[in-house]
Amino acid sequence: MTKILATTQDHLDIEDIKDNLLILKNGGAAMVLQTTSVNFDLLSVREQDAAIAAFSSMLNSLSFPMQIVVRSKKMDISKYIENTRKAEKAQQDEKLKEQTKKYIKFVEELVTKNEALDKNFYVAIPYNIKTATPGSSPFSWIYGLIGIDTKKKTHVDVNGILKAAKVQLEPKRDHLIKEFTRMNIKAKQMLTEDLVDLFYDTYNPGSARFQKIRQTVSDYTTALVEPKLE
Repeated sequence: MTKILATTQDHLDIEDIKDNLLILKNGGAAMVLQTTSVNFDLLSVREQDAAIAAFSSMLNSLSFPMQIVVRSKKMDISKYIENTRKAEKAQQDEKLKEQTKKYIKFVEELVTKNEALDKNFYVAIPYNIKTATPGSSPFSWIYGLIGIDTKKKTHVDVNGILKAAKVQLEPKRDHLIKEFTRMNIKAKQMLTEDLVDLFYDTYNPGSARFQKIRQTVSDYTTALVEPKLE
């Protein structure tokens, strides 16, 4: 039997997720903000001009790099359908119960015929930037931005990086949140549990739909990811 010399973890670019930060294997780190969005087409011409001016002002105010990421994924409506079925069973009025049943059937057919996509918006703020090198993993925007070299193994002082990264990244986070507010966009830093859930869903798109991770990440004693088979 061939001895296994590497694990899935060796092919990931994340060393650890701790204290609401991504610790990368190249000794860098990244803070991720999740933001709302604005439907630009629904704005009046005056509002569009104001949004463009605010965005331009934000870009001109930056003294550090960041990356805006839009992630599209197939929408999971199973929980919504489940809750609607419960409402149908609890409904006393037979006419309303029948209407609810038809509504459920309509939604299921609509999603079956037309793929419903959910869009999420993120902003990555890096710490300890090196020469950027594009990657190929599902979230290459993180190490592509920072320039991680997956072939080079580096001893990572997680606690040391956390301490230094927080000092640099927190003021940048506050500045971006303030600038996004001017554009009527809400931005918040993703917490450790949110980041774990995000990457778990990214690297395990199949099982993530049916098996959700626990809210308390510390409950896990083994890795949360598995190899993606092509």
